[in-house]
This record gives sequence, C-alpha cells and structure tokens, in this order.
Amino acid sequence: MEAKRGYVISDIYQGGYSSLTPPDNAYITAGSLGITSSPFTPNVIQEVSTKLSSGVKTIEVSAIKPEIFNAIPKQQLKEVNRLAKLTGVDITLHAPLVEASGIGEQGFNEAERESAEKKIAHSLLRSHDLNPDGNIPVTFHSSSGIPGSQFLPPSQRKEDDKYKRLIIVNRETGKLGPLEHEKKFYPEEENLEKGVIYSPEENLKIVNKTEWNNSINQLIFSKDRVDQILEENRVLIEPILTDYAAGRIEDIKNLKSPTQQQALMRVRLAKDYLDDVYKQVNSIFSKAYEFGTEEQKNELQKLSESLKKDLEENNLPIYGQSKAMDNFIHQLKRPLFAPDMYVPIEDFAVKKSSESFGNAAWQTYKDLKGKNVPILSIENPPAGGGLSTGEDIKNIVKASREKFVENAVKEGLSKSQAEAEAEKLIGATWDVGHINMLRGKGYSEKEIAEEAKHVAPYVKHIHLSDNFGFEHTELPMGMGNVPIKEIMKNLGQKGYDAKKIIEASDWWQHFKTQPFQETLEAFGSPIYGMKMAPYWSQASGLYQGYFSGYGQMLPQINYETFGAGFSRLPAELGGQTPGTQGSRMSGRGME
Repeated sequence: MEAKRGYVISDIYQGGYSSLTPPDNAYITAGSLGITSSPFTPNVIQEVSTKLSSGVKTIEVSAIKPEIFNAIPKQQLKEVNRLAKLTGVDITLHAPLVEASGIGEQGFNEAERESAEKKIAHSLLRSHDLNPDGNIPVTFHSSSGIPGSQFLPPSQRKEDDKYKRLIIVNRETGKLGPLEHEKKFYPEEENLEKGVIYSPEENLKIVNKTEWNNSINQLIFSKDRVDQILEENRVLIEPILTDYAAGRIEDIKNLKSPTQQQALMRVRLAKDYLDDVYKQVNSIFSKAYEFGTEEQKNELQKLSESLKKDLEENNLPIYGQSKAMDNFIHQLKRPLFAPDMYVPIEDFAVKKSSESFGNAAWQTYKDLKGKNVPILSIENPPAGGGLSTGEDIKNIVKASREKFVENAVKEGLSKSQAEAEAEKLIGATWDVGHINMLRGKGYSEKEIAEEAKHVAPYVKHIHLSDNFGFEHTELPMGMGNVPIKEIMKNLGQKGYDAKKIIEASDWWQHFKTQPFQETLEAFGSPIYGMKMAPYWSQASGLYQGYFSGYGQMLPQINYETFGAGFSRLPAELGGQTPGTQGSRMSGRGME
C-alpha cells in the first residue's frame, strides 16, 4: 500500500499459520517440558506453587547448593509431593553439587571420595520424599570442578594425538599434572631447528617409562653396592659363611681372630644393604601388582614363584641371595612389567566417581528394599571441566552400573536381575547448553551435536538452556546457537521420551518472566495436544508476542485516539481532553 507522501507501508500483516508447512521440529510437546525452581531458596513449596501458574507438567526442584538443600525441611518435600499429586505435576530433583571422584585441589583423597558417596546416597534417599510412589529422576553432575583435559576437535585429531592439553594423575599419590605438545631437540637430528614434537599422549608414555626405569635403576644401584662389598671381600668372607648361615656366629666377641671379626663386619654390612634392596623390591613389586593389568599380574605371579625357587636352590646365603635378587631385578626391568602409574584424569575420575555413584545407588536400593527407588542420573557439567564430554558420561554411567551389579551380586541378587535394576536406576542427564561450550574449544556445530550419540543409549533426562558457546549462560532455547534440532535427532527416541527441563537462570534474572513460551516457540511445539498445526513457531500470525513479529506497531495513544469513538479524537479536532468538562471547540461535553 502506498501512502500519500510516497512512503511504502508493507508487511504489517504477519500472516497466519499453514498446516501445509509445519515446522521441522514440532515433535517436542509442551507436556514433556518442565522448569526449575530457584536454587537460591529452600522454600520449595512457594517455588513450586509459583511455577505451577505457567502450566508446565514437570517441575524440577533445583537444590544444587548443598547449604540450600540441607535447609529444606523434610515436611516441605512431603508437602510438595502432595501438591504434585493434587495438580498432576511430575517432580524431579537436581541434587547438590558434589565431587564424586574425591579429587580436590591437593589431588585425590579416598576419605573425600567416601564422604561424597555418603552425600550422594543422602540426596537419593531424601528425594524419595518428593515421590514415594515412583522412580523420581535425581540429577548429579559427573564432576563439580576438577580440571579436565582439553581435547582437540575430532576433525583435528590424529592417531595418538587427541589432546591439546592432557591432565594426568599419579595413581599412587593422587597428584595432578599437565602435559602439552612439547618440542625437543636432539643432537643427532638432521634439522636441529625443526626439533621433534611430542604429543601429550607420547609424553605420557615417556613419563610412565621414565618413572619405572628410575625406580628399577635405584634398585640396581643399591644392588651393585652389595655386589661390590661381596666381591671385594670374597676371600675374607667365605671362610665364615657356613658358620654364619648356621647361626653359630652371633656375636663378634666370639671371634678371636681379627680377620674373622673383620669378615663378620663385612658380612653384616652386605646383609644390611641386601635387606634394604629387599624392601625396595617389595615396594616396587607391590606397586607393579596393584596398578598392573591382569596380564601384568599373571606375569608378576610367575616371576614371584621363580624368585622363591632361586632362593631355595642357592646354598650360599648372601652370594646366593644376591644372585637371585640380581636376576629378579633385571627381569622386573622389562617393559612388560611397567605399570601405568600416570593416567589421564578422565580415566582415573571415571573409576573413582563410578565407585561413589554405584555404591550410593546400591545403598539406596537396599534402604528402600528395591521399591520405588530414585533414578540416579549423571549430568555432563560445562564443557572444559572434568568428565564433561559425551564419551565421559557414557563411560561413567557404564562403570557405575557395573559397580552396582558387583555390589548386588555379592549380596544375593542374580546377575541378570542386578543388570536390569542397574539399567533402570542409573542413567544420564544430557545438558545441551553445557556441551555447546565446546564451541569455545574449536568444535564445530556438527561435532557438538555428535557428542549426543555417545549418551543416547543411556539418556533418561534432559536439561535445556541456550548460549553462544563461550560463557555458561542459560537462556531459553532459540536465543543462542545450541544445535538443538541435531542434538535431539542424535539422542533418538529416548531423548524424545525424556523429561526436558528448561534451565534459564539468566532469563529469570534479567528479564524476570517465564521462559516457557519462548521455549515452545523455539521448538515449534504444537499449540494443542494433537501434535498437529497450529504450532507455536507460527504463532506470529495469531498474536504479536515478544519472540516473533514486530510487537505493537503503534503507541497506546493511537489505540485510545482512533479506536474508542469520537470522544477520543485529538482536542484540536474537537475531542475531549481527559480532566476537562468539554471540547476545546465548544467547551461543551461530548454527547
């Protein structure tokens, strides 16, 4: 339409929806979406009551702060359960953050891991009050602050080179350390300036090899000292060895000959050094056996039996023992026996965290006698921290289930029943906003969406928040660049069926409105329950809302002026001005 002064007014009418062009992602229905309570107050009754007004069918009690969770009276949890029954709403729980691995700033501590296990079991048991008649999903972060290795995006990885920065853990001491790409220079290289670049994985192999060789070399050094004493004093020592071995020489005062006295002193010195070597050998052997693979343990068992046989067959106590020990040490030096004392933090944390989760889940199962047991769902934390990738979550869920089964079988459950219970009660919560932060690490949109494939078989719960991949912000879906359509496709049917909780703390904080409608629009969810048109993403043709269309094109005075009869005409045109008795033209009231 062309106005008088040459201005063109177009596209004012947004158009209505068309059932012929439904949105691609209309599969997310309102009934599968939920919102969270505020994590900053223990008054969960008020929070749940307030959130009910949005019409959601699921509300997640957010208790990520331990001090808030422990300030919630048990009566409030039971009252929330009654409120949920009354309104037909499902309740889920985001449990307090706890470091299940037991890794802290000073490294790993078993006492801290055991404490974390008790906290997890406590949270699971308390969650039962929120839904005593069902299996309430309870989300725990896989980690709550441990440093994570920085992975290269899949498109940039090469064989034995998938890390940009690798965090390693000493399995014996629990201490942490970083490994990165390192350039080294060797005199035999043709192009010295170019150097040789070692990946973090190659450096890890070098660290483990060096650790083992240093331990063995220290043994060899101590053993060489024994040999030196024995060889330098062989003529002096041999005449008294038989009596010494038989215990007939216990006190140097019993020897009248100075030569014999000197010989006994040399024997004792050699014996002291040899005893020290024994202690070192036992320590290193114990370390190799404790941290070795099953194959290494089998070979160490054979080596141990060989040492016993050598010691029994040698008649000369010191020379024979020295020879047997020398053979044992040189056998132990073989790379076959070298344990991986340093491992990636992900491998270490998965083992320790799964112990906490698996034990806690089993303890809760026992406490509730296997009835209406809460579901322990392990969530990926913001990408960049420990245990934050799809593969990490897959590994920790599998390991936690295995630990549950191990405990259950020990206490009488059949393996098949234990496996079925573990699969039902331990799974994954996939946070789409957290994984999107891999963008800041160089991952492409496709690579981020691919991460969901790792957890697809284990997913039981979904957290929805949008961001731009660099900061841990939480906006409603569609307001950032999370590839939600591709993620949901990769999660498969379990993702569609799972409860999807909207976590939009930044939206609540800054815009102070419910994020539910914006999420429905972003998903293109159907407005009605028949899973057909019209869809929320087409709602711009039905109304003018925040997220689509142009909003109100004209100020409110226009509607008051032109939409309420002649009495609202401008005073200059004879209309009545509020607060006056008549128009400016006649001074009389409008009739």
